[in-house]
Amino acid sequence: MIHPFPSERLTSHSLVPNDASSAASPSAAGKRLPSTTRNVLTGVVLLLVLTAGAYIPTPLYPGYQADLGFSDLTLIMVYAMFALVSVPSLLLFGPASDVVGRRTVLLASIVLAAAGSACFLYVGSVFWLFLGRAFHGMALGAVTGPATACVIESSAGRENKHKVWASVLATMAFVGGTAAGPFFSGVLTEWAPLPESLPYLVHFGFLAGCWILVLRMPRVGMTSLRRWRPTAPRVPRQIRRLFMAAATTGFLAWTGAGIFLATIPTVLERAVSDATTAMTGGVLGAMLLFSMATQPLIVGINPIRMQIMGLGLIGASLGVLALDGGTSLDVVLGSAVFAGAGHGLAYGGASAMLDGITPSEFRGGVNAALYLVFYMGAGVPAIAVGILTSWLSMGVAVSLMSAAASIVSIAVCIVLAIVWSRRRRGAAGE
Repeated sequence: MIHPFPSERLTSHSLVPNDASSAASPSAAGKRLPSTTRNVLTGVVLLLVLTAGAYIPTPLYPGYQADLGFSDLTLIMVYAMFALVSVPSLLLFGPASDVVGRRTVLLASIVLAAAGSACFLYVGSVFWLFLGRAFHGMALGAVTGPATACVIESSAGRENKHKVWASVLATMAFVGGTAAGPFFSGVLTEWAPLPESLPYLVHFGFLAGCWILVLRMPRVGMTSLRRWRPTAPRVPRQIRRLFMAAATTGFLAWTGAGIFLATIPTVLERAVSDATTAMTGGVLGAMLLFSMATQPLIVGINPIRMQIMGLGLIGASLGVLALDGGTSLDVVLGSAVFAGAGHGLAYGGASAMLDGITPSEFRGGVNAALYLVFYMGAGVPAIAVGILTSWLSMGVAVSLMSAAASIVSIAVCIVLAIVWSRRRRGAAGE
């Protein structure tokens, strides 16, 4: 289900890559991972650490902008670089893990994440900001498929409820990392020594621990690189209508999150006189923690109802943000909390709905197409805000984009509610 972020996500052939298929035969029994618990731990830790690293710079952008003197449009494009690079990376590295083995791709993702943090650690110009974001985007695209499979495979052969919980665990790990990155970087920058360096140095330490975990994984599933092909996003005809509904919901969910992640640190820095990096990091962390807290509801609530509830919360929170313009810390924090809860419900419900109807032979293409839309939701509206800043202030641009997203979210929410109500009445009549 998140994150743009995943459940049984982004592999080109099946839920579990060649690693699991190799272990399925008696002759390959010795190649199984020594412990399912260790396998799950490795996947969760990698998702947490690499996602956190990708969002460490988020509350620090106002400081980079002040030091380097670039425009608001450049600031937004630096943020959007992550989404723009993550999309092709997801499509490239997903099938690569099926061919060269999960362990190899996970090690590559750690190297890419370290390169991204190194660019931010030694940043001297805007070029290094763009390069760092690109490396982080590639790292997250590389880790998503194989790390999620490490978690999901723990439910292989078990009843459906365990599969749902495994998917939720992978999603929560991704969102938890997205929350931890800005929160801890804001706190360390505000109160710890070496404010511009310590967050990235800490990240290097966690990456070293991830490297050790991955090295303990067996070498399985490795074949020739000649078999590697990018995943082509494909959606079978029989589920295209439901795919469009889920994709629309997911796009709007990530639009709400993207507006907060891309713009709120800068807006608060300018509008609130006593705003600090710790405050902005806390606001973003609260939004994503509430998103993570709503993910377990996937197990007990109809996914269409979850989407309706989530879009309603997103529409309301963005409407409040549009009226306030980011001038009040209390209002922004309240909006972030409700937007986070709505994000978790809407995004989780959309992903769960598709998980339940997608034929297994099409899962890779459907997931790739869905995450393509999710990343566009996180990046495109943020770019639109940057373009608006060519004529308007950042606060006004955020208000306009928030108002537009609020109106669309509420409209889609109403349409989904009407369709769902009609289907329930039809089912009851039958």
